[in-house]
Amino acid sequence: MPSREAKKPADAAKRFSPRPVLRPRQQVEEQITQAILSGEFAQGEKLPPESQLADLFEVSRPTVHLALEALAESGLIRKVPGTSGGSFVNSVTHEGLSTQLSESLATTLRLGTLHLGELTAVREILEIPSASLAATHHRTHQLDILHSVLDKQRHTDTSDPEVPALDRQFHSTIAEASGNRFLAALVTSVHSTSQPVSFLRLSEDVGRETVRQHTAILRAVEKGDSAAASEEMAKHLEFVKHNSFTDSGERGSAC
Repeated sequence: MPSREAKKPADAAKRFSPRPVLRPRQQVEEQITQAILSGEFAQGEKLPPESQLADLFEVSRPTVHLALEALAESGLIRKVPGTSGGSFVNSVTHEGLSTQLSESLATTLRLGTLHLGELTAVREILEIPSASLAATHHRTHQLDILHSVLDKQRHTDTSDPEVPALDRQFHSTIAEASGNRFLAALVTSVHSTSQPVSFLRLSEDVGRETVRQHTAILRAVEKGDSAAASEEMAKHLEFVKHNSFTDSGERGSAC
């Protein structure tokens, strides 16, 4: 018995260590986060009302409200107003991730802490590899979408308001065809936020050449030629860069 009791302090020292005491709001955030990440709350499930959470955590309702606001800003939950609303666990999909990234990037641009040129320069880093991967990972339905987009682009005037959406759909679908959903989310968010067509000096000649280049990218992807797909995407992005202007009228730095 004496020998066993002598071991207890050493065992306890391995299990316990000093930890900073969390503020009430931090405790609420941490426990709700853990409950969501551990699966105790399913995607799309509604959290208990603020008043009930305040009772459970033994904190004030404003404390719970601030904690939920922080979780909403982080994208873990969404807050729906109205009598039938409340706080719901976000459904985490790559499409949802793309939306969250786009919103965050748009806010960063508005605040001026990130320049558009920095954002659009990333397109080469993301889209050239995505075209290469699309050549070996594409699915039939993705090729069908790309052909449909190209057909609309061929018959759409450059002044048509649908031009930016068609361009975004083409590049997003190429990225989705890469088979990497995270890469697809990044490409879509950057393209949606930077809106390169809005900086493109769109003439009939530029419009026709853009469609021709999109067609060349698609042909390389269909053939499964990764090298050609990369090369054609690189040519296209360089063409877009050369024929683009910033809002100050400078060539080439918009995209």
